[in-house]
Amino acid sequence: MLQLQNNILERVALGEPLELTARALCQQVEALLPGVVCSILTVGADGRLHPLASPSLPVEYSRAFDGLEIGPDVGSCGTAIFLRQPVEARDIATDPRWAAYAALPLALGLRACWSTPIIGRDGTVFGAFAFYFREVRSHTELEEQVVRASIHLCAIALERDQLAEAQHRLAYRDMLTGLPNRAAFNAAAERLPAATASTALLLIDLDNLKTVNDTFGHRAGDQLIQAAASSIERSASPHHVFRLGGDEFAVLFDEALEEHGSPERVADRILQSLAIAVDCDGHFTVPRATIGGATWQPGSTPDDLRQNADFALYHAKETRRGGYVPYSPDLGSTMTRRLRAIQDVGAALRDDRIDAHYQPIVRLDTGEIVGLEALFRVVTPTGDIVSAGDYFEATSDVHTATRLTKRMVDIVARDVRAWLDQGIWFQHVGINASSADFQGGGLHQVIKDAFDREDVSLEHVILEVTESVYMGQAGDGVAREIQSLRANGLRVALDDFGTGFASLTHLLSVPVDIIKIDKSFVARMEPESRSAAIVEGLMNIAGKLDIRVVAEGVETESQAAQLRNMGCNLAQGYLYSRPANRAVITKLLFDRAQKRDPHVQVGQEVRVQLAQPATAKTADGLVRYAVLLCGNDWRVVSERRQLGHFSTRSAAFQCALRLAREANASGSTVELLHTDDGGELRAFRLGHANQFEETASVQHDAPACG
Repeated sequence: MLQLQNNILERVALGEPLELTARALCQQVEALLPGVVCSILTVGADGRLHPLASPSLPVEYSRAFDGLEIGPDVGSCGTAIFLRQPVEARDIATDPRWAAYAALPLALGLRACWSTPIIGRDGTVFGAFAFYFREVRSHTELEEQVVRASIHLCAIALERDQLAEAQHRLAYRDMLTGLPNRAAFNAAAERLPAATASTALLLIDLDNLKTVNDTFGHRAGDQLIQAAASSIERSASPHHVFRLGGDEFAVLFDEALEEHGSPERVADRILQSLAIAVDCDGHFTVPRATIGGATWQPGSTPDDLRQNADFALYHAKETRRGGYVPYSPDLGSTMTRRLRAIQDVGAALRDDRIDAHYQPIVRLDTGEIVGLEALFRVVTPTGDIVSAGDYFEATSDVHTATRLTKRMVDIVARDVRAWLDQGIWFQHVGINASSADFQGGGLHQVIKDAFDREDVSLEHVILEVTESVYMGQAGDGVAREIQSLRANGLRVALDDFGTGFASLTHLLSVPVDIIKIDKSFVARMEPESRSAAIVEGLMNIAGKLDIRVVAEGVETESQAAQLRNMGCNLAQGYLYSRPANRAVITKLLFDRAQKRDPHVQVGQEVRVQLAQPATAKTADGLVRYAVLLCGNDWRVVSERRQLGHFSTRSAAFQCALRLAREANASGSTVELLHTDDGGELRAFRLGHANQFEETASVQHDAPACG
């Protein structure tokens, strides 16, 4: 008996599978007690019996008891577990507890059964240890000693197995959904080298988990994950489903695809099941998902399969969000280019090799430059300038896109400040924003911080977005962010208008200040053509909605003339200028910026003539600035020269305040003149205490420009 105990304990210590240890125990007990047939059954959490080991009994016999619910009349084992005490049936044929099952053992010549419950140290009943006898009888004292030792060994083995199972669950099971986790997926993937053409992989991303978490809280988000996991598992059965973490799931196919459905069919079932609203902490939400898939290719490795499915998923999120995309070799090339673009732009950001080029926006009637569009350029390590088109795919990466936008905002703010300091007036600079810029909700602060540092009004900024930015699942959130930006003083332009789906609908859902008609319409514009009709129709609609229009891609005088005849006032294209660096653009602005006073050139020495002096004779050293409305624009002037032109009074006044404080800091006493909303001329003196005090207030016409 001691040898039996040592052998079983050694097996447990070595971590041998429970089934093998239990089988060895039964065999060694039967060798120790000839004529005894040994059996071990376990009980599940559902109170049902499950055979563990019975090496001397037919498999069919054990299966007959598998799944039976324990109770007071379920043979010896089911009753012993139910009562938590030994049960002995000296004669199975007449024992009422065996009435429903007696035919099974009697057919094998088994006449009596003695069963003892296996109880752990904490009182948990793990199962039952049973002896069958071939004659009607009771157990002997020796058999009782063997049973006491055996149930102790069984309890040790079962407790150890339970602990190992708990550790395995922690390591290989997702606690929220109960699905196998990423570690289990990796382990399963490592077994794929023996795979066949039936092997396939689906990678699934929930599209709106972040929105649910942010809107309804993480409790609702957890319930969304649980509901999605159940739907995916049902739809993918019998294939293996894993939760990889966060909003990511995987389905691994290692069964015959013909029998259980192709990846495409399974993906379709999953998408349909996830299109049904579920209750998430009192809020009904549709889970929604995007899926990428790949099948086993001859000569490929497990890593290849995972990478291909990754490529397909990324492509699906970019082009078919809410749908399924299978992998193809061309897709791999596309994703490789995308990753290379992300790496190149990341390196350029790190090495300060991002710069801005600008393309003018002009008035069609005068040819004057009224605004600019900023376009990013990458400067290669050898000094070459590469256009944004070569790196467009990098903007689909959230981290890269947001860093790039921040860098461009900083560059543009500095350039605008430099132009204003040179007395160059223009209305605005357009800065392009991608969908990634709207995901964090901090775009307004990024722009405000940069332009505040340079003391430039946000009235000089136009945020340019394409229709794709607010199409899809995140559209509502982007619309809210755009409305918030406009409420904070930023103007918004809808770029490449007409190339997206339901363009006119977007004008209702996302109010904008400017629409930029895509160059594809302008290029095909001929008299009486459909493109011309569309452009003219857009002009009429924009006019009704009080939205300004810019025609993009204007390359010929005939196009410009046709647009003028339609009532289009603004255009952009190679006819006027290609995108150019700041030195070229600065010269263009000096030459062709929107007209100021026809007698005044930028930076020219001039004397401001007021209709009547606003103050008495000033003391020596007094510096005077005035904010004047001249024609259609506001100007900041001193008694010696004109300093700036602005589209609004507030922008001009901010400039005058900055200049006044700079002059005051150098020791001068400063006077600032402007007209208030009532047309009253007001004068303020800024003294050495850096405080403004009103020195004059007279009812008078606004100052005039000379």
